[in-house]
Amino acid sequence: VQLQASGGGLVQPGGSLRLSCAASGSIFSINVMGWYRQAPGKQRELVAAITSGGSTNYADSVKGRFTISRDNAKNTVYLQMNSLKPEDTAVYYCNGEILATMWEGQVYWGQGTQVTVSS
Repeated sequence: VQLQASGGGLVQPGGSLRLSCAASGSIFSINVMGWYRQAPGKQRELVAAITSGGSTNYADSVKGRFTISRDNAKNTVYLQMNSLKPEDTAVYYCNGEILATMWEGQVYWGQGTQVTVSS
């Protein structure tokens, strides 16, 4: 099982970016999928998460600006980031609780994608 993240880049304050993360491999089902971020010198923190049923959870710092969504048919999770601020600059990682069979599952992480918000 692999998670492949994409969509990071350099954007000016107030701009938008859309991150994508696709899971591939031997997948029976995917429970929670999420996005985390880690800024230099800081711990990795949860940005947003979404269940297979569509329930969502957001960090207070991104509520109203970021939207997480998923396409279960494509095993893909998205993060739409609007009104970006310099403090959103970080490496963004996706993860997913993935079951390879009905009885076997674990959390997998994507490789990380850099988001830089700067003028």
